[in-house]
Amino acid sequence: MGCCAPPTAAPSRSRFSKGNTGDPKTVADQVAKLKKRFALDHVVLVGDRGMITQARIDEDLRPAGLDWITALRAPALQGLVGGGYLQMSLFDERDMAAITSPDFPGERLIVCRNPDLARERARKREDLLAATERDLVKITAATARQTRPLRGAAKIGLAVGAVLDKHKMAKHFDLTISEARFAHSRKVAQIAEEAALDGLYAVRTSLPEQTIDDAAAVRAYKSLSMVDIDQTWRLSRIKRWRVWVDVGKQGATEWQGCRAGGFELGDCRRIRGDELVEGPLYFDRAAA
Repeated sequence: MGCCAPPTAAPSRSRFSKGNTGDPKTVADQVAKLKKRFALDHVVLVGDRGMITQARIDEDLRPAGLDWITALRAPALQGLVGGGYLQMSLFDERDMAAITSPDFPGERLIVCRNPDLARERARKREDLLAATERDLVKITAATARQTRPLRGAAKIGLAVGAVLDKHKMAKHFDLTISEARFAHSRKVAQIAEEAALDGLYAVRTSLPEQTIDDAAAVRAYKSLSMVDIDQTWRLSRIKRWRVWVDVGKQGATEWQGCRAGGFELGDCRRIRGDELVEGPLYFDRAAA
């Protein structure tokens, strides 16, 4: 379920999409409907970095004359540091700095540092690295034991793969697998590079500073959390969902939930699916 909301976080438009629809694919359709339905002359979309991607900016927003506020992904942030556009010394005395980069022409980049987030990310990374190493050491020991040692590159690889899939730390380890041996080591330099960015995030916007200053742009991006909270509440009002279940090659489907084409809300009111898809969600929290 996606929604468009003004700064008040009360959705002006909500829509259900198929479960296999990627977030970025919903942007173009909603941009067109926003401008047509509300007769808007100037639209600024505030969306997370998964929604407003570079492709959507180039193909949908910029051609339509829309502005945006979103954030950079981690690789782009690392590129700013590697290219010399972002100096860590900027955060010696403050937690916010505005920069520009030729990789983002016509945009302002407001980089922020959150010390609490930095500490938490460092702690979580070290915990995951340590947990990964503990499990990998067990595999190393299994290949070296005297009784029924683990043998075969394929079997060793399966065991290692299970560990890496569990902890999601594959990118931080060098691995050596042979028919009778397994060894691993941390990628120390790479881990240090990632750690240097702990607690940093960069808000990007096409709006000039005369329209919105740095602090206000960051607040606008952070306001997405309020929309998420509001939508979570609204979805919690739906007591039962109607689900299609494929029951065989005949293509027959079976309904589960409430009446055809609709949803039942927490206050026992029922609305049609198209009302929820195309219309605003005027759910009365006090009544529910």
